[in-house]
Amino acid sequence: MEQKKFARGFLMGMICMLLIGGISFGIYQYIDGRERNQGAVTDAFVEKAKLIEKTVKDSYTGETNDQDMEEYMYKGLMASLGDPYSAYYTSEEYEELNAETTGSYKGIGVVMQQEADTGEVKILRCYEGGPGAKAGLLPEDVLIQVNGENVAGMELSEVVDLVKSSEGDTAILTISREGESDYLEIQVPLEEVNIPVVEYEMLEDNIGYISIYEFTEQTVPQYETAFEELQSQGMERMIIDVRNNPGGLLTSVCDLLEDMLPEGLIVYTEDKEGERQEYTCDGENELDMPLVVLVNGNSASASEIFAGAIQDYGTGTLVGTTTFGKGIVQSLIPFTDGSAVKTTTAKYYTPSGRCIHGTGIEPDVEVELTKGLEQKSELTYEEDNQLQTAIDTVKGL
Repeated sequence: MEQKKFARGFLMGMICMLLIGGISFGIYQYIDGRERNQGAVTDAFVEKAKLIEKTVKDSYTGETNDQDMEEYMYKGLMASLGDPYSAYYTSEEYEELNAETTGSYKGIGVVMQQEADTGEVKILRCYEGGPGAKAGLLPEDVLIQVNGENVAGMELSEVVDLVKSSEGDTAILTISREGESDYLEIQVPLEEVNIPVVEYEMLEDNIGYISIYEFTEQTVPQYETAFEELQSQGMERMIIDVRNNPGGLLTSVCDLLEDMLPEGLIVYTEDKEGERQEYTCDGENELDMPLVVLVNGNSASASEIFAGAIQDYGTGTLVGTTTFGKGIVQSLIPFTDGSAVKTTTAKYYTPSGRCIHGTGIEPDVEVELTKGLEQKSELTYEEDNQLQTAIDTVKGL
C-alpha cells in the first residue's frame, strides 16, 4: 500500500485516546534531594548525564542542541515504560495535542497530504465553511510555495509550520491546479476552525446515517446538530458509524451516551489501587428508535466505550468486525513549563463489567469488508457491504 503522510487540521497525527483529569506540577519542584536519591533520577544519574553531554560536545563532529538533548532525555524516561500510550510532550507538542482534543485550532481549515513517492504536498480535504474553502482552495491542489517560499523537499510538518507562522494571520499559497496553465496565488486568512468530526446523511427508507470520526469537545454539539437535522427530515431508524474512530475524550463519549442510554452506569474505571470511578446516565434522553452501530478493528478506546455500552443495554445492534481492544485510560499531566506527560492510569469496564483490553468487542452481526476495499480512503454507498448489512439489520429491528 502506498504510504502517505497526513496533516489533519495542522495536527501531526497526535491522537489523544482517553484523557481524564490533569495535575499541574513545577517540573523541577517535585524532585527534592531526598527523592532524587531514591528513584531513577539520583545524583549519580545527574553526574552521568553531565558526563555524557560533555563527552558528546567534545567528540561529536556535528552540531548539538542543548534543548533537544534535554527533551529527548525526558522522552527516553517515558519510553522506558514500554507502554505505547505513555509519552512526554514538549510545550509545542502539548499545544497541538490540546488543539486535537478540543477539536478547534487556528489555521486554514484543510487536511494536507504528502505523497511518499514525489514528496508533493497537496490539499486532501477542505473543511466546509472553513477559511480554505471560502478562499477557493480545492481538493487535489498541489502546494508550490507558502508565503513566497518554495516547499519542494520540505517535510509535511515544515509546510504546516510555514502556514501557521504566516505574518498578518494570512497565508499566501501558490498552488498548481489541474486544468490551469499557470500557478494560482490564493490568500487564506488564519481563523479559528472547528474540526468536523461528524458527518451525516439520510439514506433509503428514512434511515439516518451519522459517522463519528473522533470524540473531541466538538463531537456532541456536532452530533446533536446532525440528529436534529435528520429528525426534521423524517428519520425513523439510525446508523452510527464509528469504524476507524481511534477514540478521544472520555467526557465526550459519556456526554453523547447520555443522549441515548437508559438510567444507569455508562462506564467505570479502576486505577492501580483499585479505586473505582463511575460515569452514569440519568436516562432522561433515552433513544427511542432502532439503532445499529458500525464497528471494525480500528474502532478503539472511546469508540469501544460507546459500542460496549450500546451493546450491554441492548440499545442498538453492533455490525462489523471485532474492535481494537483498548480498555485502558490515559491521563494527561501538564507541567508549569508548558510540557506534559501522558501515561496509563486506569482500566475501564463496560456497564456489565467487561474489560475488553486486548480482546475487543465482538459485534452482534459479524461482516468483513469486501476483500480489496480495506485500503480505500473512501467507499461508495454501493460498494460498502458493511453499511449495506447495517441497513438490512436496522430495517429488521
